[in-house]
Amino acid sequence: MDELNDSLITLTGYVEMNKYRYLYFSVFFTVYVLIICSNSTIVYLIWTHKNLHEPMYIFIGALLFNCVIYSSTFYPKLLTDFLSEKQVIPYSGCIFQYFVFYSVGGSEFLLLAVMAFDRYVSICKPLRYSTIMRKTTVKCLLVFAWLFPSLHVVVQAVLSTRSKICNRNLEAIFCNNTIYTLPCMRSRTVTIIGFVILLDVAVLPMLFTGFTYTKIFIMAYQSNKTFQRKAAETCVPHLLVLISFFYLGVYDVIIVRLNSDFPKAARFVMTLQCFLYHPLLNPIIYGLKMKEISKHLKRLFCSNKV
Repeated sequence: MDELNDSLITLTGYVEMNKYRYLYFSVFFTVYVLIICSNSTIVYLIWTHKNLHEPMYIFIGALLFNCVIYSSTFYPKLLTDFLSEKQVIPYSGCIFQYFVFYSVGGSEFLLLAVMAFDRYVSICKPLRYSTIMRKTTVKCLLVFAWLFPSLHVVVQAVLSTRSKICNRNLEAIFCNNTIYTLPCMRSRTVTIIGFVILLDVAVLPMLFTGFTYTKIFIMAYQSNKTFQRKAAETCVPHLLVLISFFYLGVYDVIIVRLNSDFPKAARFVMTLQCFLYHPLLNPIIYGLKMKEISKHLKRLFCSNKV
């Protein structure tokens, strides 16, 4: 195990590093600062303003907090790699990055499902909303969304640490599913567990979320314009975030599987897009589309100007 943990994995997914390393570093450093500041600002507003201590805003705050953790999983390592002559990572560190990345990613799918349920109860069963979405219910849903994926992924991560490595070159810029190209032989158990994780943490929450919003929009279509406006105002931001994260999930599943057949430059560009856009998109969507959050943001920045 000590020999395994000391094994250095070379990340070979970078393109034109000698030529563009300082450009990469400048762009990613700027984006990382924007991600931390934008997400943390909205989380701070939700934390400090009592009128935002409602389930919907608490779930938004949890989602944005997830974005900070998600970005911190790979941005510091990327920034270090951009300025390094060799892009390497210990195998144990690679497994840890994999664990955090997919645990946080899975919790985002579950949080989006929880938010869809919250919107369904609020819009379709308003008289029972305060009874169903109590503080204890909100806390339990948050704990479930954060722990359920981790308990799944940790099993796969532990099994991966026991695999014998034959390949020390990872065709990626961070440790995602491509780590399964490293062992000499891929375990059938690891494959089955990976399928279960994909089903439990991504596919089923996505189906539940899609089904829930479909029910909301069907009911809105059959109701008056006031009801339709309320449904659109509260559901559209969540759907935009869901579509953005779905794109990231599809990339991770499909492109990784086609790793050997997909051009390296195209794979690199698509990976950069996922890193650049998604963590920044959430605070922009919720900051602009959610009226109460937008109102507090305007007050915060206007008061600073004065």
